[in-house]
Amino acid sequence: MNKIRQTRNAQLFEEPLIFELSQKGKTSFTIYNDDLEDIELNLPKELLREDINLPEVSEPEVVRHFTRLSTWNYGIDLGFYPLGSCTMKYNPRINEEIANNSYFLQLHPALEEKYIQPLLKLVFELQELIKTITDMPAVTLQPAAGAHGELTGIFLIRAYHKAKGNSNKDTILIPDSAHGTNPATCSFAGFKVKELKSTKEGTLDLELFKNSIDEHVAALMITNPNTLGVFETQIGEIAEILHQNDALLYMDGANYNALIGKISLSNMGIDVAHLNLHKTFSTPHGGGGPGAGAVVVSDRLKDFLPGPIVEYDKEKNYYYFSNPSKSIGRVKAGLGHTGMLIRALTYILSWGNQIHKVAEHAVLNANLIKKELEDVLKVASENPSMHEVVFNHSTLKKLGYETIHLAKTLIDYGFHPPTVYFPLIVPGAIMVEPTETESPETIVAFTNAIKDIIKRMENKEESLKETPNNTFVGKIDEAGVARNPILNYFTK
Repeated sequence: MNKIRQTRNAQLFEEPLIFELSQKGKTSFTIYNDDLEDIELNLPKELLREDINLPEVSEPEVVRHFTRLSTWNYGIDLGFYPLGSCTMKYNPRINEEIANNSYFLQLHPALEEKYIQPLLKLVFELQELIKTITDMPAVTLQPAAGAHGELTGIFLIRAYHKAKGNSNKDTILIPDSAHGTNPATCSFAGFKVKELKSTKEGTLDLELFKNSIDEHVAALMITNPNTLGVFETQIGEIAEILHQNDALLYMDGANYNALIGKISLSNMGIDVAHLNLHKTFSTPHGGGGPGAGAVVVSDRLKDFLPGPIVEYDKEKNYYYFSNPSKSIGRVKAGLGHTGMLIRALTYILSWGNQIHKVAEHAVLNANLIKKELEDVLKVASENPSMHEVVFNHSTLKKLGYETIHLAKTLIDYGFHPPTVYFPLIVPGAIMVEPTETESPETIVAFTNAIKDIIKRMENKEESLKETPNNTFVGKIDEAGVARNPILNYFTK
């Protein structure tokens, strides 16, 4: 039995809630004995168990349990989600309406080209629009998520060097301001990783980079804008140095929301970049569901892209599949996560030639947060902020508090906390990304909440170390939960 705080008629009180409802003999379904005689269960013996120890509950109890939990969850449709580098933007309902069209939902993925021409047209149009927006010559839409796109991009780099006989190219340089998945991706793909320390301004140390270039470097994998929300202004020079040494430039495009419609990746010298469609193009984010990680490449890598890619025969008005000449092969079945691709295309078409305003408003909102909080929190980098702004914990530490206390107390104010303790190069980092979908009023309400919390810290309110207090579940032992997780149903 747990003490759970619930809100009714704006009154907070504690009420017991029993999660253990299982009782012997309860069931949420019925199988008539008559039917059992007609069913042959030819299952391998190793899969059969006498007792699988599942909870025995009624159908109303199952429905009420999960419906109740859904009302306790926080989501982008309920409020501001200021997670830095995660770009939790609102998902327009028009995207869902188009993606849920019965024609798309009922298409079998193994149908022949001639039966899915409208779908192939949509995929082709999305390919062309992403190429146009990024100013890159080729793209694949197969990857199932951003990290999968990363892996695909590194596989392309590996294939490029293998085709050239560059067996010595076994190392990828990664700044310490990169996304955390980057080193893991490179290692998984068989490369060695060398970390490069950033300057005090939070950008790549150009001299350190130059001194790190040798015959073993296959590529530099850089996040731009980086995790401090800062644009790497030396990216053109970096690309030139790499290319002079037969190395490639990989740009982690997870923060592309700050650049969309404003910059040419080709002119920056990028060879490969992945774009998280859930971050920039408003497809659903989180929950472990389908994602999409489009990968754009330069002419150096276009022949290695995963196949098939959708092409168009203008004379025959016919869409068809083709495979690049040196393709690394499929990285995903079918066309990728088609529903996500349809949502992304709808989003792009909705903005039309005004899509650059996404970046403008996202950057404006981040700088509004920076301006509102500059007197109460210390900014991690004095460089201009792009899609997000990062603060350190110096103010909180002086007052006797930690970043976690600010984050947890924000929950009591009705706000989801920002990303905290990342990037690792910022002590007690507080990373805030508002995206373009939030209004100035929402942002000011959020920053006012932070100001109020800091004022309470100045008044030494010890209760701030025990927050949240107004949630269904109170403060938990996070370290204990992480070390001793309960991941399956069991009874004592």
